[in-house]
Amino acid sequence: MIRDLPADTSKQLLLKRRCVKQGRLEKMTEAVRKPATILKQYKREEPGRQPTALYPDYRATIRRSPRKPLIMLPHTLSEITGPVFGHESVGETDGDLTRPHPGEPLGQRIVVSGRVLDENGRPVPHTLIEIWQANAAGRYFHSRDDHPAPLDPNFTGARRTLSDADGYYKFTTIKPGAYPWRNYDNAWRPAHIHFSLVGNAFVTRLVTQMYFPEDPLLPFDPIFLSVPEKAQERLISKFDWQTTKPEWCLGFRFDIVLRGREETPFEGQA
Repeated sequence: MIRDLPADTSKQLLLKRRCVKQGRLEKMTEAVRKPATILKQYKREEPGRQPTALYPDYRATIRRSPRKPLIMLPHTLSEITGPVFGHESVGETDGDLTRPHPGEPLGQRIVVSGRVLDENGRPVPHTLIEIWQANAAGRYFHSRDDHPAPLDPNFTGARRTLSDADGYYKFTTIKPGAYPWRNYDNAWRPAHIHFSLVGNAFVTRLVTQMYFPEDPLLPFDPIFLSVPEKAQERLISKFDWQTTKPEWCLGFRFDIVLRGREETPFEGQA
């Protein structure tokens, strides 16, 4: 307590406190006077380059698609700077869907790998990539999936990884099976894997699906057909001999391009 100090010392301390307070006020006043930092907005998607929100053959879009014109909301500090969850807790083996169980899953083991690239072909490092899929029998490990196909106790069908400095990623998994989905009479979804990508902020999240080459169900799938025809091939993986391992697994390559003429089609971007 300064009241117990000599008079001269007390006066010096009081003066010092006033100076500190005055300095803080001056800094606060200066901060208020400074113009607000102009936030760099994320690039908006160009119209006509992604699947439309309404595609009547995909019946669910009739209920889900907006009835009124969309209102463009500005990107604020919250959207542009984060938060992002999950990047820091990804382990080296988190990309292997065949490991976190006591036994081996049933089905054809595959490696799915590729690179995350920008519109100029440059790698996009440190991208959080999550996948989820059905098992080899075409059934998801989910309470709402009542498809009468067997569940696999050694396969839950969801993992994540990070792209490295070169934008490269890799998953080890099981090739998913086709499954019925009641969109129309005798409707079956082709084998596919769902992808979610998150960059430096959650507003950058992109979701897409990867298909397999020469799948006979692709010409009958309205979700795949809702993608502009010239872009459909970008959703189909390519058989990759380089990542195919003898007596172990087949390899498939799936590069993901975030922007530009060769961008990968994403969900909900129209």
